[in-house]
Amino acid sequence: MAAKKQFPLDALRTDGWFERIGEGIGSFQALCEIVGERFFAFSIIVGARITALTIDRRSPDQTLVDFVVGSAEADGDLEPQRLTLADFRRRLVGALLVEEEKHAPAPERDTDIEAIQLYIGVRYLLLAPLYGYSLVTLALGGSKDSEPEITVLHDGVEEKHELDAFRLRVRAHVREELDRVTTGARSAIDLSKVAEAEGCALRKEWPKVIALLGTWPAPLAIFLRTPEGQMLAPEARALIAKGLGLLGSACVHVGEIEQAEEVFRIGIQYAQEGMAAAELFRRLGEALLLNDRPGEAIGPLRRSLAFGGLPQEVLPPLARAFIQRGRYVAAFACLKDALAAGAVEKELADDIREVETRLGPALTAWKAKLLTVDKAS
Repeated sequence: MAAKKQFPLDALRTDGWFERIGEGIGSFQALCEIVGERFFAFSIIVGARITALTIDRRSPDQTLVDFVVGSAEADGDLEPQRLTLADFRRRLVGALLVEEEKHAPAPERDTDIEAIQLYIGVRYLLLAPLYGYSLVTLALGGSKDSEPEITVLHDGVEEKHELDAFRLRVRAHVREELDRVTTGARSAIDLSKVAEAEGCALRKEWPKVIALLGTWPAPLAIFLRTPEGQMLAPEARALIAKGLGLLGSACVHVGEIEQAEEVFRIGIQYAQEGMAAAELFRRLGEALLLNDRPGEAIGPLRRSLAFGGLPQEVLPPLARAFIQRGRYVAAFACLKDALAAGAVEKELADDIREVETRLGPALTAWKAKLLTVDKAS
């Protein structure tokens, strides 16, 4: 059996790369404190360059992160993105946990640094030092079925791992990083706060509602995907959905429309069906309307009706969505049904006038025909 070929990794070792980059970034320490040291390192590895932070001291996970993905040289062509800090962290971890579809060919010479880098995986070379691994050698060959092996120093202790097992271990560290920051937040879900938030909403104290429930969305989005979240009792789901509905409405009233949309969508996943879902779909549709997205509002409003939403509450905003999309016949039908269901005509006067003006003679002729038919019968 042929001996394994050893590739020394001294030239590839990236120990201290993150600290060295930090020396050239004036806001390095602040970014580490706000985003999290390792998450900031993750952002550099995946090429997500943070351009601005809107800090939420009351609810740190709701801090807004503005970033672009790509090289600094292409700044003008990069599309800016914005996520809450919790979602930004999840995005980074998700990008790092995706396994590469194609594996690079095995290197032939120990002087071919680029080939060795690609074979091990550049991201693993950068992630390893963050968790105390210093790469020593890569061993290939030995027999047809032998696995490539990597030797590392882990906190000063020599370890040998199959290369795939080492990659798996590093990805596990990354996953644990996200679990670590979300576990504490998950325990902050206190369902008893819903009643207090409801009282604040009745008094229109919207900032207080946000103060009470503002930390909920990120941990609840993660919790829903856990076995415990899937087995949650219907009563608890309903109470969580109600709380998220209150929080979403509070966000709408303070002008945070995009945040409200995200909150309502999470709430809908908890509500699943029935009146709770109908109420959240209605609120989501209204939030989309406020955000000048009438086309997107139509779907949630229709689903609200399908789940049993009150026609006199759902049809008026649905009519407004149709009006803004230029679908005046559909808007007229909604307004007609809303009035029949008990909606106040005075509150719909502007919408009715707009539809009648747009439909013009065609609507007048249709009404006249109806009256003729009624008299004839």
